[in-house]
Amino acid sequence: MTKKFKRFTKKNISINFLLITLYLLWCHFGMGKIRSEHIFLVLLWVLGFYLHPKTRSFVLAFSFFILFWIIYDSMRVFPNYTVNTVHIRQPYNIEKWLFGINDMGKILTPNEYFAIHHQKILDFLSGFFYINWMPVPLAFGVYLFVKDKKMFLQFSLAFLLVNIFGFIIYYLYPAAPPWYVEKYGFNLQIGVPGSRAGLVRFDELINYPLFKNIYNKNANVLAAMPSLHATYPLIVLFFAIKKSLNKFFIILFIIFTLGIWFAAVYSNHHYLIDVLAGILLALMVLFGFNYLSETDTYLNKFIHHLHKQL
Repeated sequence: MTKKFKRFTKKNISINFLLITLYLLWCHFGMGKIRSEHIFLVLLWVLGFYLHPKTRSFVLAFSFFILFWIIYDSMRVFPNYTVNTVHIRQPYNIEKWLFGINDMGKILTPNEYFAIHHQKILDFLSGFFYINWMPVPLAFGVYLFVKDKKMFLQFSLAFLLVNIFGFIIYYLYPAAPPWYVEKYGFNLQIGVPGSRAGLVRFDELINYPLFKNIYNKNANVLAAMPSLHATYPLIVLFFAIKKSLNKFFIILFIIFTLGIWFAAVYSNHHYLIDVLAGILLALMVLFGFNYLSETDTYLNKFIHHLHKQL
């Protein structure tokens, strides 16, 4: 028998009030300002939690994604360059050594090569793939939430863990993206803004500053290694295969994955070594997580407990 929906209880009101208050205090005093996206997140949570039993289930299920966003947003308070030395020249030299391209007698990194040899069709495709780096995982998450809530919990928790490990590496090995070298050279300059880099050509094609609006809010300018953009489509592909989706969708996700990987390098946002590091990170976490979540472990029991709450 379905449990009766209790919209307001002393317990949920007090817990939500406490969580929202702490979050807004953190945004104001910790991050220095309550921005519009912070208010939007609070309103989304409150409306979703109290509107309907299905919307409550939805926001609770997506809480791992919300936690990811809060952690990512909060990283601006403790920049990784304050923890460890920023690597600028080393990734560039490794990239040129491993994947250097001879262009008229001069060895270029793939990023430098594409900065010279770019085409409008590739500018458009790279922007199209790159702008979907988060919408596609979120849409796939909604699909899993509707069709298979247990696998959705596995997907969202794996997504969170990949990001957490990626964030840890950001602090262990701060690394400048290739566009930074193009604009500022090998000298460290603190507080530089995010850059659209090669994606400016996409904005020019559509005559709208889409990527400009996104990268102006980038909280991690000196955090290119590993490329988390490279991990997200791979997580989607992994769970799409696990879900045994139709081959047509599997092929689409493969194309999407390859497109993101190419766009990361073509747009001058990541070195190829960043992409490879992201792929390795995702595979290690996904296979380890899959084993632990499918065997009799605390992780399996935790997912089973959450599944019953939905």
